[in-house]
Amino acid sequence: MKIITIIFQIAILYAFSFIGNVLHDLFNLPIPGSIIGMLLLLVGLSLKIIPVRFIEAGVGFLLKYLSLLFIPAMLGIMNHPSLLSFKGSLLVVITVISTMITMGAAGLMSQFLEKREQLRKEKEKCSKHYSQSL
Repeated sequence: MKIITIIFQIAILYAFSFIGNVLHDLFNLPIPGSIIGMLLLLVGLSLKIIPVRFIEAGVGFLLKYLSLLFIPAMLGIMNHPSLLSFKGSLLVVITVISTMITMGAAGLMSQFLEKREQLRKEKEKCSKHYSQSL
């Protein structure tokens, strides 16, 4: 019975990918259809339209075998050795730099938000203390 549940849940995930591809083709969007499908799934999960239990076992199954899903991509890279030449090394450098910029921006933003939250709490505490002293 568990395998049927997993197959059904993977079918739900595939349906979101399919809907994303249809929307991509229908509206000629610059975003890939699979990304649109993931965003639709994210919205559905965030708004609790789709309970997590509807896809939990299927996602767990796919994550367990995720490394096997990357084998075709790795074989594709091996068929194009030019990707591993100078252009490939540039791609690696650009990826590392953009990752560091993203991590730095995320760190700065989280520090900013944390300081803002602390100031809000201090103001709340001061106003509560001031109102009690009156």
